[in-house]
Amino acid sequence: MAPLIGFDEALELGALTDHEEIGALVERAWEVRQDRFGDSTDMCSLVNAKSGGCAEDCGFCAQSRYAEADTPMHAMMEPDQILEHAKAAEAAGAHRFCMVTQGQGLSKRDFARILEGARLVSEQTNLKRCASIGHMSADRARQLKDAGIQRVHHNVEAARSYYPEVSTTVRYEGRLRTIDAVKEAGLETCVGGILNLGESPRQRVEMAFELAEINPNSVPINLLNPRTGTKFGERELMDPWEVVKWVAIFRLILPDALFRLCGGRVENLQDLAPLAVKAGLNGVMMGNFLTTLGVEPAEDREMFEELGLNVARQPDNGANPRPDNRSGWLEGETPVTPVDDLIDSQADANFWDPSTQLRVIKTKGKPPAYPERPSDADVGEPQPAGWGD
Repeated sequence: MAPLIGFDEALELGALTDHEEIGALVERAWEVRQDRFGDSTDMCSLVNAKSGGCAEDCGFCAQSRYAEADTPMHAMMEPDQILEHAKAAEAAGAHRFCMVTQGQGLSKRDFARILEGARLVSEQTNLKRCASIGHMSADRARQLKDAGIQRVHHNVEAARSYYPEVSTTVRYEGRLRTIDAVKEAGLETCVGGILNLGESPRQRVEMAFELAEINPNSVPINLLNPRTGTKFGERELMDPWEVVKWVAIFRLILPDALFRLCGGRVENLQDLAPLAVKAGLNGVMMGNFLTTLGVEPAEDREMFEELGLNVARQPDNGANPRPDNRSGWLEGETPVTPVDDLIDSQADANFWDPSTQLRVIKTKGKPPAYPERPSDADVGEPQPAGWGD
């Protein structure tokens, strides 16, 4: 995808602090979003199908064995449990459902459960199907496709230049290999990252341009929700106006990607969530997140509808991974379907609920220290002096 702004202009926009100037930037991004996607939306929901006990050292995550935080944990769900959560997501108005597990990859047994869960969701719902299950080979990606998965999520998390501060046990190059394997299998890609891990504004711009080179179909952006006991647990939340500004900048750099906010949006955006939608979002993660609570479905739907966007369920969701109605994807106008029968409250359906479905395991003793960042000589070839230099 071709960015609509260059690196230097993105840096200039990143330095904005005046709310009126950010508002003008939002209007600019809103025009791009309308031009590319019209009134269509892409509302996603997830289930944390396996949680806790992760051997990796990602500094934002309470599931890491290196974190002093209490560990949220449950074993791999059975396929019928995955289906039950998918049906709840569909009842709430989600267009897409993602099955998420922790760690770099799955055992054969757990992978088989994901495959069967995907088949059930494909056969018994009208949801688009996604999976986020760590590293994988092209062969596993093809198996996912055969089971009904249409898109695979695998974040880069941060700019390449900052990535060693985020994780040392999960290599950046390994993430790129998984993304390539997903593309090789003919699946769509969902690739994003996290803001507010201590990266500089320049590194945020770097990540956006690196994502533009990867050219994913979907770009989810998470906002750090600091978890006490993790490497980044003492960071402050982002200023809501900063969040809105960076949503708009990412939209201008990634004009053709389906763009959504996921984890941390409730805590970081506060009352500015509707303005973030106008800054260029196609959708949000509805319902709850992996280990934290979200908002009620009715609130999310209303937030988009107030901007004239269509959140109705689409009759062809299951067959068409992309929700937009541009020429070459879906023919005609976005279908208008009744939304009166949608549930408004998570209590009305068996949504994924980390407050009741995750066991919290108390940390025993002191966990190992986070590994030191590797030296530049240990991380492979240096990135060319690149972005905007």
